[in-house]
Amino acid sequence: MNPEPGPITEAPRAAGIALLPLVTGLGLLALLTVWPAVAVGHDGHADHLTAMLLLWAMSAGFVRGVGFVPQHLLPRWCLSGWACALALGLGGLRAMG
Repeated sequence: MNPEPGPITEAPRAAGIALLPLVTGLGLLALLTVWPAVAVGHDGHADHLTAMLLLWAMSAGFVRGVGFVPQHLLPRWCLSGWACALALGLGGLRAMG
């Protein structure tokens, strides 16, 4: 007696590789490895907020880029392509400002 799948029990649709978030994740990996000074503030000390935003964008890019979509709502949003774009934009603004 299996219950009918409803909106709560249904798993998210299988997603394939998303090229743009994957390339974003790889680009941030290379950038932060080769030039870590991008996450340094004007005073010469580490800017932890910039680093966190850029690393969040990198992580979300990798997770969404390889096609993994978490079932729980919060990780699904935090590791989505939109979250990657948002974190990249905020991190970029913080790094330039």
